Amino acid sequence: MIEWSRTSFCFYATSRVDKGLISELQNQNWRVLSVANECSIEVPGVLNVQRLQELLLTLATLMKKELCGSSVLVIGYIMKKSREEDFAKRGAFPIYPSKGSLIFVPLSFEIPLSLQLQEVDMVLHKITDEIVKIDPNCSIDFPKGISFSAGMSEIIRFVEEHPDFCIMDPFKNIYPLLDRLQIQKILVRLQELGTEGKPKLRAPYSCKVDSFHNGELDKHLVEANLSFPLIVKPQVACGVADAHNMALVFQIEEFSNLSVPLPAVLQEYVDHGSKIFKFYVIGDKVFYAVRDSMPNARFLKPSSGGEALTFNSLKTLPVATNEQRPQTGAEDGKLLDADLVEEAAKFLKGLLGLTVFGFDVVVQEGTGDHVIVDLNYLPSFKEVPDSEAVPAFWDAVRQAYESTRGNANAQG
Repeated sequence: MIEWSRTSFCFYATSRVDKGLISELQNQNWRVLSVANECSIEVPGVLNVQRLQELLLTLATLMKKELCGSSVLVIGYIMKKSREEDFAKRGAFPIYPSKGSLIFVPLSFEIPLSLQLQEVDMVLHKITDEIVKIDPNCSIDFPKGISFSAGMSEIIRFVEEHPDFCIMDPFKNIYPLLDRLQIQKILVRLQELGTEGKPKLRAPYSCKVDSFHNGELDKHLVEANLSFPLIVKPQVACGVADAHNMALVFQIEEFSNLSVPLPAVLQEYVDHGSKIFKFYVIGDKVFYAVRDSMPNARFLKPSSGGEALTFNSLKTLPVATNEQRPQTGAEDGKLLDADLVEEAAKFLKGLLGLTVFGFDVVVQEGTGDHVIVDLNYLPSFKEVPDSEAVPAFWDAVRQAYESTRGNANAQG
């Protein structure tokens, strides 16, 4: 106790009444908190916290007050439990001031959110984790047609009523990434980048379908510069259970019994040597990692048995075996023009207005085209070493806060 007391401040949280221990702790300058005690401890200087869910936020606000510095920021976050645990295991969510003077605390839907939001400096959210239902026919007008959890709906209302409140990132900037057709329209703009003397950087060729039984489907494929095989993806990109149920179709007859949700996006299947490059934009930093991916189409067709090959891209994605990978001996890094894709990353950052996002790149065999096939918000960036990713993440959070504050002050 005495050893710990040499630090600037210490806290002791308890649900038991032990006046002797409490007195001794106070003599050593500890702050004592009584948590969820039915009869609040009637001892001078003891702070009573009614519910366990309030403890971390209470500690965070006390620490910020003790440090007496506006540089310390309390970041309240909301996301599904598994994602929270992934970030926490990497040390990305410290409940004490990080090197960037950030304290991270979970927001709880079990206690009034309005009170919690008044105590935090900014909210970090994965809004797609809180989608209950989504109507794909409203995609052009998102968030119309999206049903959020009650807690997320309350946060959205609070932000609308308090336009100066800081969030990372604005909800309206994320909605386009819920729709693969909108993502396609964003990626098509990559052609604005000058790439003379470099590989072609592009979006995959694609088109939307509302029915797999359209008599003019052949015509639509020709107009969209599409040929078999095709990847069929739900238009809704995330936030619902079947958003990642996809199929690889080798001939038009295979559309007859296809179970992929409609409306859907038909996308060219790019032979890419079974390698995919996962890019992560974290604030001003760009990272990438190489992962094994699906084999070239000629290896997949024999295993399809004359039917569409269905899979879930998060769970059952077919990954190439050693025999199906190219045996050219070329190093992965030599396939990729990293400078070109980093230029694209900065272009997309300006276009999207997002702080942390990810995208996937495949290099087409034969042409060398760099094709960006996916965009997503606040990925786990687990392939990036913690020693690089976590400090970059903290810097990005602070930059987002300062940018929002700066814009608010300029408008004020």
